[in-house]
Amino acid sequence: MNFFTKTIYRNSLKSRKKFKSPPRRFQPKGLDVLYEDHDILVVEKRGGLLTVSNARDRENTAYFKLTDYVRKGSKKSNNRLFIVHRLDRDTSGILVFAKNEKAKYKLQEQWGVFKKTYIAVVNGTLEEKEGLIASYLAENSIHKMYSVHKNNREKGKLAKTGYKVLKESEKYSLLEIDLLTGRKNQIRVHFAEKGNPVAGDKKYGGKDQKGIKRLTLHAVSLTILHPFTQEEMTFESKVPGYFYSLV
Repeated sequence: MNFFTKTIYRNSLKSRKKFKSPPRRFQPKGLDVLYEDHDILVVEKRGGLLTVSNARDRENTAYFKLTDYVRKGSKKSNNRLFIVHRLDRDTSGILVFAKNEKAKYKLQEQWGVFKKTYIAVVNGTLEEKEGLIASYLAENSIHKMYSVHKNNREKGKLAKTGYKVLKESEKYSLLEIDLLTGRKNQIRVHFAEKGNPVAGDKKYGGKDQKGIKRLTLHAVSLTILHPFTQEEMTFESKVPGYFYSLV
């Protein structure tokens, strides 16, 4: 798969009308609409934007901006969005929303089998250039995730992360990551605990992140089955050039 160009694969949805992506000037700030029909909305989220609101920020979120977008600015509109999955605030890349409850449930039922690929830059070099990281993740009182000891794995949820080194320098490694499960902060925790935190990760990466402009984690490719036609759809996003500049 070529991650150096931005492409969108669109199967012919025989029973679903496709919407033409609006000009960029009409798209919500911080988001690019990649695909839309009556059931799903696929966007590319930029780093720094929340997926959904938290206690401090309700409106500067992908969900809020896209809800306004599908309502075309009319608060009285019945058009709604439904959350299928999330990306961390500082993670960029492909994000999918449902436009009705049936689509949401169908996508979430199959989410575990969809192929989700990320690109990341991590600190240092890895002894094994390809492998699988697996652990049981739990959350502590300050909302940080961590791997529990194998004797206490009933306290956590299984998380599995596949990876492959694409390129490396003296200080950094560029990785292709296969997200086999979807736990909170999974990729960031796994590589931090391995001793190779994602570059720019202020939460799990420790103090050695000076000079890094952003969290270098990007959801580059997503393959799903359309919730109603069951046709396979793959969306790809260009990797930020900054990632390559580090390696």
